[in-house]
Amino acid sequence: MYIDRHDMPGVTPEALAEAHMQDLAAQAQYGVRYHTYWFDPGSGSVFCMAEGPSREAIEAVHEGSHGQRASVVIELDPSAPLNALFGHIPQEPPGTAYSAPAMRAILFTDICGSVAQTYALGDEGHHRLLREHDGIVRAALTAYDGREVKHTGDGIMAAFSSIAAAVAASVRIQRALTDRNRGADTVLDVSIGISAGEPVTDDDGDLFGAAVQLAARLCGHALPGDIAVSVAVRELCMGKGFQFQDRGRVELKGLPEPTQMYAVAWRE
Repeated sequence: MYIDRHDMPGVTPEALAEAHMQDLAAQAQYGVRYHTYWFDPGSGSVFCMAEGPSREAIEAVHEGSHGQRASVVIELDPSAPLNALFGHIPQEPPGTAYSAPAMRAILFTDICGSVAQTYALGDEGHHRLLREHDGIVRAALTAYDGREVKHTGDGIMAAFSSIAAAVAASVRIQRALTDRNRGADTVLDVSIGISAGEPVTDDDGDLFGAAVQLAARLCGHALPGDIAVSVAVRELCMGKGFQFQDRGRVELKGLPEPTQMYAVAWRE
C-alpha cells in the first residue's frame, strides 16, 4: 500500500475528480489499484492511496494518465493503523467532486513521574493509576471523536480529524484529572503534547512522521498538567475560544533547532 503527495495549488474539485478517473482508467495496465484520495482546496494538497507492485508503478499511472507526478511516494507499513490515524476514509463514487482535508492532530499523554510512582506504590499501585489514566483519556477520546492509535506504556497516542477537538479533549482530560486529584492519596499528573500535520511531507518518509515526532517531543517537554502545542495547532485553533500561553522557543530532543511552543490556558 502506498500514499503519495501532490501539490496542486488552484486545482478545483472537479478537475481533480476527472484526473482520478483518468488514473482509474489507466491503473490496470500497471497492476495498480487506486482506493481513494484526500484533497484540501485551501492548500492545494492532494494525497492518493493506492496498492501496487512498486513505487515506480504508482508513479507511472499518474504520469501515463494525466502527467501530474507526485512530489513524494511512501510505502506504508502493513501494520500502520490507518483507520486510527485517518478516521473516516473517503469512499465517494468515482468522478464525484469533493474535498476531504488530510490534516490530522496527533496527541500524546504521559503520566509524570511514573518510575518514581512504581517504586513508591509497587507494580499493582502503578497499574491502578494507569487504569485510571486510561479511563479518563478514553472517555475524552469518545466525547471528541478521537481515535486511540496505541498505548505507549505510560500514556496514549491518539489522532483527531479536528485540531480543535484534540485541544478540547485535552482540556477535558486535565480538568477530569484535577477533579480526581482533589483529596486523592496519590496525585495523578499527566503531561499532554499536540501537533498537527499532513500524512506525507517532502522531508519525511513516514506516515504522519513529523507530526508524531513533534507531538511526542512536546509531551516530553511539558510540565505536569500542561497541554503543550505546536505553532500549527495554535494557528488552526484561532477563533475557537481557546487561550494560549507563549512558552517561547524550546530545545526538543531529536529536533535540529529550537521549536516554538505554546501551552493551552485551560485552568478556570
